[in-house]
Amino acid sequence: MLLFKPSLLTLALAAAGASISAYAADDVQTTETAEENIEVIQVTGIRRSLQESQSLKMSSSSIVEAISAEDIGKLPDVSIAESLARLPGITAQRLDGRANVISIRGLGPDFTTATLNGREQASVNDNRGVEFDQYPSELLNRVVVYKTPDASVMAQAIGGTVDMQTISPLTHGEQAIAVSLRGEMNDLGSLNSGSSDTGYRGSISYIDQFADDTIGIALGYARMKSPNQEERWQAWGYPDLYKHVDNGREFYNANGSYNDVDGEAAGFTGLGGAKPFVRSSELERDGVLAVFEYAPNNQFTSVVDIYYTKFTDDQRLRGIEIPGAWGSNGGLVSPISEDGLMVSGSISGAEVVVRNDVNKRDADSLSIGWNNKYTINDNWRVEADIAMSKADRTDIGMESYSGTGRGTGVGAVDDLGFAYNGDGGYDFTHNLDYADPNVIKLGDPLGWGSPLGPNTQDGFINKPEIEDELNSFRLSAEYIFDEGAVRSVEFGVNRTNRDKSKLDKGYYLTLAGYDGSDNYLETVPDQFLLSPTSLDFFGMGDVLSYDSLAFYNAGGYTETDVADVDLSRATNSWSVSEEVSTVFVKANLESELMGFPLMGNVGLQAVHTDQSSDGTVATVESGVVSLTPRTAGDSYVEWLPSMNLGFEVADGQMVRFAAARTLTRARMDKMNANVNFSYNENPNDGVNWSGGAGNPELRPWLARQYDISYENYFSDQGYFSLAVFYKDLENYVYDQQSAFDFSTILPQGADDNPIGLVSQPQNGQGGYVQGIEASLSLDFGLFADQLEGFGTILSGSYNDSEVKETSDSAATTLPGLSEKTFNATVYYENAGFEARISSRYRSDFLGEVTAISLTRVNVNVKAETVVDAQIGYDFTESGIDALYGLSVQFQVNNLTNEPFTSYTGEDARHVRDYQNYGRNFMLGANYKF
Repeated sequence: MLLFKPSLLTLALAAAGASISAYAADDVQTTETAEENIEVIQVTGIRRSLQESQSLKMSSSSIVEAISAEDIGKLPDVSIAESLARLPGITAQRLDGRANVISIRGLGPDFTTATLNGREQASVNDNRGVEFDQYPSELLNRVVVYKTPDASVMAQAIGGTVDMQTISPLTHGEQAIAVSLRGEMNDLGSLNSGSSDTGYRGSISYIDQFADDTIGIALGYARMKSPNQEERWQAWGYPDLYKHVDNGREFYNANGSYNDVDGEAAGFTGLGGAKPFVRSSELERDGVLAVFEYAPNNQFTSVVDIYYTKFTDDQRLRGIEIPGAWGSNGGLVSPISEDGLMVSGSISGAEVVVRNDVNKRDADSLSIGWNNKYTINDNWRVEADIAMSKADRTDIGMESYSGTGRGTGVGAVDDLGFAYNGDGGYDFTHNLDYADPNVIKLGDPLGWGSPLGPNTQDGFINKPEIEDELNSFRLSAEYIFDEGAVRSVEFGVNRTNRDKSKLDKGYYLTLAGYDGSDNYLETVPDQFLLSPTSLDFFGMGDVLSYDSLAFYNAGGYTETDVADVDLSRATNSWSVSEEVSTVFVKANLESELMGFPLMGNVGLQAVHTDQSSDGTVATVESGVVSLTPRTAGDSYVEWLPSMNLGFEVADGQMVRFAAARTLTRARMDKMNANVNFSYNENPNDGVNWSGGAGNPELRPWLARQYDISYENYFSDQGYFSLAVFYKDLENYVYDQQSAFDFSTILPQGADDNPIGLVSQPQNGQGGYVQGIEASLSLDFGLFADQLEGFGTILSGSYNDSEVKETSDSAATTLPGLSEKTFNATVYYENAGFEARISSRYRSDFLGEVTAISLTRVNVNVKAETVVDAQIGYDFTESGIDALYGLSVQFQVNNLTNEPFTSYTGEDARHVRDYQNYGRNFMLGANYKF
């Protein structure tokens, strides 16, 4: 539905970029204008992208934001998430230096949904959230973010829906072949032996039409081999310290007593331990797109689209693990404290672990869709859509340990000096040579585990696997009225089946040659030994480096399955199934109210969900984990009304109102049927059973949301918008102590109380999220001819939230919410030259990061400002015929080398992670035939 009478330029852009998406078809309809004699206007580059994005925002009946490709195979940024993070109210969280997940209006990845051509996508992570670096930006035509839903949207979410759209070859209307190639380099250099600091990315796209423009095809292939380097300071934590005196020696640690003598509270915190390292990654991604479109006449259109990506991330991490106040060393000595933190001192008698770790991920994603539309007559249209999305992931997370002895108190020790550097890390001094293979040997230096006896955990390996498959079928119809305030009515049904499973395997590693002796160590074999790795970034010099994965693959370790002895690991595997049936009706409105044109829609969804999970009941009997299968689930119905109204209050000016009840389904990794428990025959509180569990009966998050916005489109490339929103969260998911009837899963004794207590996720009390957003797109050429080509895009938002577990609970932080965000881009494009610099800022927020055994935890993330820049030249404007279609471009990502910093508690000096990624430089060329 067109809400304005757009200019010829806007119509041309909308027609050139129209998507095959069923999701956006009603919002961006251009078929009525396709037959008109529209002036051909050649617009490319930054301004083409901005103008088409503006036309999408302007013509939508919902409140949306959009980004469009500058040309075939050329979105504005190197990743989709980075482009999305420049839109008002949208932020991205960086992982290993790249933006891969987003938050919309302060709501994190758990509250957003991603679709491809309007169809929900399977995901490679443990939850539902899509990792956007799985999708090559070169193969997408545009991305639309729907901040308000309507009843025809099947993939609703409280935060919003991100719809990635591929090109329509018939709408494109002409043959096109585009090729791009860019080289890439990281300025930190190759931090690990065997790693590279250079890479490349390239793509080729082909679009054509046949049989009198009744058949269209679009084919694309994109490949990326991208280096990534990182210097990371990582701390165990910052406990309160106690002063002890032993034989006249004064020292500090985290223990309240020493040798049965109470210590004196020091009044300050100190470094519990640290695990600094350097990481070198090589990310390889291959993507393939195929679109086949058939339109034999004006009544029928059939489209098949296929999207496949293969993603491999190979990371090598080398560093040192240093116990501090939590270690079994001689304690912290010579402390100097400032404002409650020990900022310098020494670790006496330090025993360390030299780490040579490997993280490797292989992931595949496949999406296939078939959409058919048929116009029966002037009043009736019908549509059928069938789709499949599948994702598979296999990880290897390997740790390999080495040191000076097997177990504590055995090998050589060191006195390590340390001092807080003011940037979130510490600078160290040392005495031992940690790169000497005759000093640092393979073993279990700190006695971390005992799979084959004391001090026999010489390493560890995690091997989780994820499979996710989502199948959907949709049948809908639209009746168009000849007159009246209701322009048309849409109604239909949608069925989605989803099955997701996780197989989580972990193994203790013990040297294959271990002979049971107390101090058995192995020197790293020469064939696996590598050049030392420098840890000079925090003062520890070089450390021993070797190819630990090759050593493992060569049989250097024996494995012990953790699930045989660890109760929590035994319940980490699960499968969850969902069958969702949706019936919807939507009335599209077109009328006047008090003399103002009124357009929009009102609708209702009835959503029936049948969910179940296969899991395991686990307990320890005689030191061995005992397993019993369990299946559980639930079904329910939710009613979701929605309304979107737009008033054209003046020429080019719109006021929008929206209200809806929306849902976001619970995390799938929390919906598992697993239970681990222990049994107490003689409890003091009368409760025999206790443990932890998932919750296969977990209901979705629900919210009532309200939006109002003002939009002023003062040119084809200029607008101002202001939006206010409020989301009333009906519930929120918390881990709570819950009564659990163990008689449903286990036989009971005559005197047993079957009601036990388990910690499991539950739907608790809700809260709210509210905020205000503003954005401005301005072409400076409106003010003076001398400024032609200059422009800016500015946006900012302020968000506030409060959620509570119960009405009496203290308010908690909403994950993913930054109170303040600001984005700014300044660009120049004229006579073939283009340049831009972009900055995105977000204030502190609660982010999800990887923890021990590849688990996910929430930590406080410090505010950051990420700056990117690029310059280029399009030789099409040069007048040189031989170079027509060629353009060159130079880009710098993370221009100011902004670190990623997370911390624990309220003191920002308690840094958990300080990650320095360096700058990535790219130089390349695009050629369009």
